[in-house]
Amino acid sequence: MKQLFCQSCGMPLTGEILGTNADGSKNEDYCMYCYKDGKFLQECTMDEMIAHCAQFVDEVNKGLPQPITKEEYIGRMKMYFPHLKRWRKEMTLTDSMPENPALSGVKELIGQMADKLPLAYISSVDQDGFPWTKAMLKPRKREGVKTFYFTTNTFSIRVAQYKANPKASIYFCDAKGFKGMMLRGTMEVLTDAASKEMIWRKGDTQYYPGGVTDPNYCVLKFTATDGRFYSDFYPRSFVIE
Repeated sequence: MKQLFCQSCGMPLTGEILGTNADGSKNEDYCMYCYKDGKFLQECTMDEMIAHCAQFVDEVNKGLPQPITKEEYIGRMKMYFPHLKRWRKEMTLTDSMPENPALSGVKELIGQMADKLPLAYISSVDQDGFPWTKAMLKPRKREGVKTFYFTTNTFSIRVAQYKANPKASIYFCDAKGFKGMMLRGTMEVLTDAASKEMIWRKGDTQYYPGGVTDPNYCVLKFTATDGRFYSDFYPRSFVIE
């Protein structure tokens, strides 16, 4: 049978320690120490839960072939907890709601990396299901942290792949700051005049001799759905609404 884990504290779940729903039935997502009668027993942030769990590293070590330190245990939890149901719900970026403390500064970090880094890496999927990744000049335009616009060649392999399969990702990497940002979503190929004029810049004729109406000039519009970032030795996943 598949081992289940508490979606709040990460503890392995067995029938004896399952939490309970409001009607008294067993809840298969949470343990009895985190969830009872349909409510969480602790109102806390993910980091506070990690600090609480770190107290039990000696107990954890009893089941490990090689003991780990408290600091190593905290590091592992910081990578694992963002994927648990209770904390994954927190991981949402939106322009219409107050900033989530668990994702403090992430929107600003995405914007800074997209605007200041000279290159972005975009990925498409080929006909055999393999990813293709390519370095591109940074986005010409962005709308918040959800929509990004790039220029490219209409007759490129990349465009053909996006037309066949719009699934895509873009990645920003700040090597000096040791930061990385991956956004996942879909890529549209735009060839209408308004879209092409929107991001056309002086000097683009070196790439597209025919000017803004050059048939080999098109726009890639990336719309993000979710992502993952790495900063200060701390990875986190998030959803973009």
